[in-house]
Amino acid sequence: MKIVIDARFTRTDHHDGISRYGSSLIAATSKIADVTMLISDKRQLALLPDVPYVMVNSPLSPLELFVARKVNPLGADVVVCPMQTMGTVGRRYGLVLTLHDLIYYEHPTPPGFLPAPVRLLWRLYHKAFWPQRFLLNRADIVATISRTTEALIAKYKLTKRPVRIVGNAPQPGQTARDPEAGADKSLLYMGSFMPYKNVETMIRGMSGLHDYTLHLLSRITPQRKAELEAMVPEGAKVLFHNGVTDAEYDELLLRATALISLSRAEGYGLPLVEAMALGTPVIASDIPIFREVGGDAVSYVHPESPTEFAAAVTALADDALWQQRSRRSAERAAEFNWDESARQLVAAAEEVVARRARKTRERA
Repeated sequence: MKIVIDARFTRTDHHDGISRYGSSLIAATSKIADVTMLISDKRQLALLPDVPYVMVNSPLSPLELFVARKVNPLGADVVVCPMQTMGTVGRRYGLVLTLHDLIYYEHPTPPGFLPAPVRLLWRLYHKAFWPQRFLLNRADIVATISRTTEALIAKYKLTKRPVRIVGNAPQPGQTARDPEAGADKSLLYMGSFMPYKNVETMIRGMSGLHDYTLHLLSRITPQRKAELEAMVPEGAKVLFHNGVTDAEYDELLLRATALISLSRAEGYGLPLVEAMALGTPVIASDIPIFREVGGDAVSYVHPESPTEFAAAVTALADDALWQQRSRRSAERAAEFNWDESARQLVAAAEEVVARRARKTRERA
């Protein structure tokens, strides 16, 4: 079976969530299937595995509507897109489209890196569910990364197509830290600074945690940094890194007391799994997707409560509890891996081929 995976959402400088998901899925799937990837910029290759590729237009180009004309000659049995926006006019192949989450229906502010016209369309798109239904119903199968999103797709009746899980996972080959080695009094946050990420609550919670340093690792605009710096309580230690490399991120995780994520909504929560894979405990907001990912390994708090957040940090000062959480975190993270995700994807692709063959026979 020949599978083409759309890698055009890969960033050119550093991974975001979608970029890392697509790259990791391509790497794992290429071990068990004939995979070719689509790119739109050769700089993307720096963050992609060594897999055959074909150049086509950007997914943000007006030409996207007719991208199937360029994909059809590749002879793919199934094309997989890690988003739901791929053009389909005239396609002659099976198609799996992916919906990661429904965050932006509740929190419609678009990512700042998108061009202004795209940001406007983004807001209009998330005013109603019918555009989502239109996009998803063009697929043969819809993929999603969690049971939480699968349930929301069913709740809002977003597609008539079968929905299958193709899970997210941490990077392979990570070795968990020795729990008995202890931890620095450092707390890490990895993620954007969009309002729904709720960084404000963890900053407020630092008012009672003067022995700890909160490390905000991601890139941040000067304006947003100034807004958050103005909120830092007197005597609290909050450090803005404005971006770290993967190696620096791992090094910080291997020393930290905990990774923090107090989001009001998430599609998955990859930083949680990345931290747990290294044996770093996690303190997270008590929302369904974090419960699905973290299970009994995570300390859950109300996302609007700085007091609960601070109390969860203080509790981890107990060495026995910290070590227990560290060990359980590594065990939980081991339940997620890219090889299993690749098998899930190939199974979905095989189902697409079978469904299309059945329809062909029915029409004959």
